[in-house]
Amino acid sequence: MLALTRKTGDAIMINNNIEITVLEVRGDQVKIGISAPKEVSIYRKEVYLEIQKENEEAQQISMDDVEALKNLL
Repeated sequence: MLALTRKTGDAIMINNNIEITVLEVRGDQVKIGISAPKEVSIYRKEVYLEIQKENEEAQQISMDDVEALKNLL
């Protein structure tokens, strides 16, 4: 993990097309802005983990359905 110290208005670049800017620091909260191409998905980590969990569950259900269909034949 890279740890950086930035002030309000400072930014970092990821690759050549993603810019993360510190917009505001208030107490223990930091507001950031992210500029990235439309094809780059950006999620809060807790949302991303929930999406991953649901995708895994959907895949498992699909595999169970395939097995059930095989058993019918």
